[in-house]
Amino acid sequence: MSAIVEQLNSLLANYHIFYTNVRGYHWNVRGSDFFTLHVKFEELYTALQVQIDEIAERILTLQGTPLHAYSDFLKISSIKEDKNVSDGVACVKGILTDLTMTIAKEREIIDLADEDDDQGTADQLTAYVQEQEKLVWMYNAYLG
Repeated sequence: MSAIVEQLNSLLANYHIFYTNVRGYHWNVRGSDFFTLHVKFEELYTALQVQIDEIAERILTLQGTPLHAYSDFLKISSIKEDKNVSDGVACVKGILTDLTMTIAKEREIIDLADEDDDQGTADQLTAYVQEQEKLVWMYNAYLG
């Protein structure tokens, strides 16, 4: 289980950077799609906030300690900060990049959890992947 905890902490770090990116998009988006995107970004960061808590609680359930320092998140996250983005299309492309990376990481952990007979982790992350795949479709539809 320690490998799963380590990977969940890596996922937790990714989620924190992703969350912060989406908050930045929400605050800074400009243009004719402001009203649409501003609301969608708020929906997304609110969902990410809930999932962050659930991932941390899963780590605790597995007798691990969730990372909680932003400096740690920056060191191990594969998702990078996206600063000063205000163009709606660029924001959506940033979200798609982060979603794609998140889904890939979750699939790796699902495989690891299946090998370790950790159905709880596999089920939790499978539900996230299902939701996120739909978001990928929707954001790609926005981009046309």
